[in-house]
Amino acid sequence: MAIVLDHTIVPARDKVASAKFFARIFGLEYEGPHSHFAPVQVNGSLTLDFDERDEFEHHHYAFRISEAEFDAIFDRVK
Repeated sequence: MAIVLDHTIVPARDKVASAKFFARIFGLEYEGPHSHFAPVQVNGSLTLDFDERDEFEHHHYAFRISEAEFDAIFDRVK
């Protein structure tokens, strides 16, 4: 069986606003809170679970996408 990342927690000052922003920029849907997280389903196996924190450490997230997807995301960021 392949190892697949299921979810990761993303620290945020406002978890719902952050989840909505991420979903909008990446062309995804935000379907509302689940438990105490604000999750965004990235693909069939991965959710980013936004949660509020007072302090932050450095995080790095890298996504493999096509050129067309990159261009669409970049257009939404502009």
